[in-house]
Amino acid sequence: MKSIPLVLAGLVLALGLVSHETAAAREPSQPIRFGAISWESGALTTEILRLIVEKGYGYATETLPGSTVSMEVALARNDLQVIAEEWAGRSPAWVQAERKGQVFALGDTVKHAVEGWYVPAYVIKGDPTRHIQALAPGLKTVDDLKRYAEVFKDPESPGQGRFLNSPSGWTSEIVNSQKLKAYGLQALYVNFRTGSGAALDAEINSAISRKQPVLFYYWSPAPLMGRYDLVRLEEPPFDAKAWATLTDPSNTDPQGSSSLPTKLSIGVSKAFKTQYPDLVAVFEKVDLPIDVLNQALGEMSKQHQDARKAATLFLSRHPQVWKGWLTPEVAQKVAADL
Repeated sequence: MKSIPLVLAGLVLALGLVSHETAAAREPSQPIRFGAISWESGALTTEILRLIVEKGYGYATETLPGSTVSMEVALARNDLQVIAEEWAGRSPAWVQAERKGQVFALGDTVKHAVEGWYVPAYVIKGDPTRHIQALAPGLKTVDDLKRYAEVFKDPESPGQGRFLNSPSGWTSEIVNSQKLKAYGLQALYVNFRTGSGAALDAEINSAISRKQPVLFYYWSPAPLMGRYDLVRLEEPPFDAKAWATLTDPSNTDPQGSSSLPTKLSIGVSKAFKTQYPDLVAVFEKVDLPIDVLNQALGEMSKQHQDARKAATLFLSRHPQVWKGWLTPEVAQKVAADL
C-alpha cells in the first residue's frame, strides 16, 4: 500500500514531463528565420508575412541574407524556414531538395508573373514627341539581337553590345548567361552583371531617363514594369530539356528556350511544414493581386520606403486582400496592431 503514492507520484511526474515536452515541441525556441530577399517584390512579401506571423500568431521572426541559391540550400537544411517569394522549380538546388521532400512550395502567391529580356519601346518604335528615331525597328526576337549589337554599345567595350544580367548569385543570372551562349550572342554582347537588384534598376532607370538604348533582363511584379513602356523580346517556346541545359552552368551546349512558366510560391522547410500547420494553412491561401502589388511596389520605390514600412501600409490599405487568408480572430489581432 505504501508503494501506491509513489506510483501515483511517478505517474504525475511522467505526465508532467510529457506535457512539458509537448508544449516545448509546440513553442519554438528560436525565431522563425525568413530569407532576406533583395528584390522589391520579395522584400515586400517577406515583411507582409512577417507582420502577419508576429502580430497575428505571436511568433518571433528574423531575416538572414544570402543569394537565391544559398537561401534555397539553407531552406533544405532548415537553417532558413521561409522564403517568401520562391520561383519554384527554377534552380537545380530547389528541384533536388523538393524531390527529397526537404522543401515545399506553398500556394500560388502572384498570378500572371513574367520574366524575360526587355528593351524600351522607343528603341523599336521611336518617340515622335521627343523627336527620337527608332534605332532597331526590326527588333522582335532574341535572334534579331545579332543585328543590333551596335545599338546597345557597351561603353567599356565599344566593339560589343551590353546585356544587363541579374546580379551574380541569382538563379536567373545563370539562366541568362547560358541563354547568351544558346542564342549565339556571347561574342556579340558583354554579359554585364550588376552588384544588386538596386544597381540593376539604377542602370535601367539612368538609360531610360536619357532615352538611351538598353537591353536587360527583368521580371514582374516589380515597380519598374509599371513605370515604363517596355517590350519583351520573343524567345523559342518553353522546352523542358532545353531548360535543363540553361539552369546548369556547367553545360557547354545550352539550348534556347523561354523560361519555365512562372509560378510564385512561398518556400518552406520540411521542419517548418511539420511544426507550424497554422502558418502553412495561411501561406497556402496567400494571393497578392499583381496590379495592387505593382502599385504598392511603385510607391515603395518612389517614396524610398523600407520594406517593413511598405508592408505596414499595404496591410492597412488593403484589408480585403489579406483578411480572407486568416481566421477572424487572427485578422482582428493584425488589424488592431496596425
